[in-house]
Amino acid sequence: MARAACHPPLHPPASPQLRRHSLPQQSARQQQAFCQQIARLALRSLYRELQLYPKPGLVSLVDNGSHSDMDAGTFMRSLFSLRHYFARITQAGVAGKDFAVLRQLGVSAEQAMLKATAGVNTHRGAIFCLGLLCAAAGYCHGRGMSLSAPAIRATLLIQWGDALTRHMQERAASTHCAEPSHGRLAAEKYAVSGASEEAALGFPSLFEAALPRFLSTLGAGRGYDAAAVDALFVLMASISDTNLYHRGGPAAADKVKTCARAFLEMGGSAIKDWREQAISCHKVFIQDKLSPGGAADLLAATYLLHGLSYLR
Repeated sequence: MARAACHPPLHPPASPQLRRHSLPQQSARQQQAFCQQIARLALRSLYRELQLYPKPGLVSLVDNGSHSDMDAGTFMRSLFSLRHYFARITQAGVAGKDFAVLRQLGVSAEQAMLKATAGVNTHRGAIFCLGLLCAAAGYCHGRGMSLSAPAIRATLLIQWGDALTRHMQERAASTHCAEPSHGRLAAEKYAVSGASEEAALGFPSLFEAALPRFLSTLGAGRGYDAAAVDALFVLMASISDTNLYHRGGPAAADKVKTCARAFLEMGGSAIKDWREQAISCHKVFIQDKLSPGGAADLLAATYLLHGLSYLR
């Protein structure tokens, strides 16, 4: 999964004192209904990411992008396998469970995904990223807090930030992982950041880059597809995508950033032929077998954050 190359240390954003909130009285049925609602929203966010087109190098309902090992059907099987995971991790957030519990839920979800896809990694990064956001939403809901982006990010940093930092450090120090991901191997080989680093910083690429651009394009009246494409190109232009480093090293990562920045400098979805420009980029990525999967994970997370903001 891809993440920003370098970010300065962040202090937890100003927020209510999260640990001072007492748990409101809710019935088990009410809590279950909320967790199911969040799970549906997470799955819908992943489906919207799949559905979006044009989406350079990535699998969609139109074509397989740069992939010969997966298609839209593979993604749909993966989505079905995750339907219980997002509800369970939201419930863990409501209960204020430790990061170790969240991590084990993610490991189990990854195993279910790989079983459903015959070993193809379709959503490993999304399991981690969206799972943490669901847990944070559950924590906020359980304490009567809003589900706004600032509240979600503050919860991640205050409730699980220290554990995420330790997780990042342990992964960096570990040399005996039985089956490291391609993203992790690429991060180690090229000394670029990965999912753990991004999470430990409170997902700056998501909260400070993708979501603001998504909302800005929506505010300009250009619609959800335009907003999503703009957010995706912002992510491609700014993060160090370990998927790209795995496929083609620094040269591949630089090519994607150059293409994305050129699209944004032209005006992104504000220009008349933005779809044609994005499709042109898509064709280049397919030719060179480039697939910015980490950016796709964060785009799905952008959809999720936007949806959460309407729940309360």
